Amino acid sequence: AGRPRHNRVAEETYSTVPHTFVFHRGQIGKNVAQLVADMRRVMEPFTARSLKVRKNNVLKDFVAVAGPLGITHFSIFTKTENTINMRLARLPKGPTLYFRVAKYTLSKDVVSSLKRHRMHEQQFSHHPLLVLNNFGIEGMHIKLMATMFQNMFPSINVHKLNLNSIKRCVLLNYDPVSQEVEFRHYSLKVVPVGMSRGVKKLMQEKFPNMSKLEDISEGVNLSESEAEQDGDHNITELPQVYSGRGNMASQQSAVRLTEIGPRMTLQLVKISEGMGEGKVLYHSFISKTEEELQEMLKRKEARLKEKEERKRKQEQNIALKKDKRDQNKQKSLEGIKRKRQQEGQVSDDEVEDPGKPEGQAPAEESEDEAEYYRQAVGEEPDEDMFPGTKRKRGPGKSTNPFKKRKLSPGKGPPRDKKSFKSSDRGNKDGRKRFGDRKPLEGRNRFRKSEGGKKFGQKGGKGNRFAGQKKGDTGKKFGGQKTFKGRAVMKRQKGAGGKKDFKHKKGKS
Repeated sequence: AGRPRHNRVAEETYSTVPHTFVFHRGQIGKNVAQLVADMRRVMEPFTARSLKVRKNNVLKDFVAVAGPLGITHFSIFTKTENTINMRLARLPKGPTLYFRVAKYTLSKDVVSSLKRHRMHEQQFSHHPLLVLNNFGIEGMHIKLMATMFQNMFPSINVHKLNLNSIKRCVLLNYDPVSQEVEFRHYSLKVVPVGMSRGVKKLMQEKFPNMSKLEDISEGVNLSESEAEQDGDHNITELPQVYSGRGNMASQQSAVRLTEIGPRMTLQLVKISEGMGEGKVLYHSFISKTEEELQEMLKRKEARLKEKEERKRKQEQNIALKKDKRDQNKQKSLEGIKRKRQQEGQVSDDEVEDPGKPEGQAPAEESEDEAEYYRQAVGEEPDEDMFPGTKRKRGPGKSTNPFKKRKLSPGKGPPRDKKSFKSSDRGNKDGRKRFGDRKPLEGRNRFRKSEGGKKFGQKGGKGNRFAGQKKGDTGKKFGGQKTFKGRAVMKRQKGAGGKKDFKHKKGKS
């Protein structure tokens, strides 16, 4: 029962405190990007630490996201060739304060300049304590600046505040002479006073090893000269027990600040209404008289009136174009009906609407017409004859589209549509499958496995060239000499060589 109640209280507390987006716009460089990261650390835990900013993001994108997330303020950094600027904006209707960052120092540079620094992750689990100095000066822009800074941090109830939640401090000091605001960020530490350094060491740290000492006074020096000098400016009486040894209620303790950065010196440039689009409420460099301000207001009102007039005329033109389009469509339909009634083709209900979308199905009568065509003609109608009808297929046939085989002119479609795997492929009736074309005789000759009759010619066994004369081998293809194989050329060469040898022998 306790956990749901604590969750509800945490949600209510989280929704009531202000939240801030800290981001940049445009090209800023490495150092300013680190300054943005340091400012996110200052505003923790009520900020987006890992906020990603893209180049194509505009300010409207952040405003659209800020509403559902409960974001109340924007802190925007930009950089020009000469200056670095910071804008503080209140959501959703402004105002927007423009500051010029005259000087700044990163957190790493501040910490590196200290001999002993105090900065750990537990300090950033609670929001910092805001301290404003010299903001009570008369002036509208001073009060507005102070109100903006106050609303960026959660308010504090002094009677219910837990001192252990105060670990950091943000100081804003306004200098009326230079009109600049000094921004500082400190780590807060509370130590007891009124005791020597040795006693404080015993109270705050681990007890030292005294095994080699004869008296406690040797390890703890009680001389008053070694006591740290804390002035009245930082000594106070604690109303509660504070974390740390020796910090008891109703006891004197000293509050010490250690700077952890970043530092900034800000100069207010101007204040405008809205999210940077309204009229300028204050400008530090440009001052205008009352007449000039009234003239600016009149010009702005005239521009707004012209814009409303243009918008009203555009809406009227759109309405007139729509009415004219509807009238032309109605006239077109009536003309089509009248024409078809005169021709006696269709009735009034069968006139097709020219404004019907292309993907809409056609009339149902096309199916009846296709069925009538099948019964009267006995064939399937062409696809273009009755669009929208489904072609009927015989049983056992695939619905996938197939490519028709082109037939040579003068030959009809095949009568017998048997598959190529049928058993009567080699029969004489097989020629009917391909019209009047005669089957190849070579197939039947090669099918016969009778010895010696390889080419179906007369002659004895092994007589491959029976019926030919010896000198007619070159006249087989109309007198054209054929290529003689390697074996034939060897035999002829061998026979000719023997004859020449006998002839020479006889002569001799």
